[in-house]
Amino acid sequence: MSIKDTSPDLLTFPDGFLQALTSWQIAMGENLMRSYSFPWEMLAVWQRSLGIAQREYMDQWICRFGGGVPLDG
Repeated sequence: MSIKDTSPDLLTFPDGFLQALTSWQIAMGENLMRSYSFPWEMLAVWQRSLGIAQREYMDQWICRFGGGVPLDG
């Protein structure tokens, strides 16, 4: 008496299933990376604006208390 294997093949997928699955994963991964990169871009822009303001205040301080024109012209 032999036992016949009647279990379904677990590696058999409908046509296009794996492509749809990987396309969905790629789309979700791209959106996740964009959502993580946006706050870092905002922080970089904010730091650049603060750096420009700091340079301007330093130039004004040099002109008033340093007795001359700022070195960077």
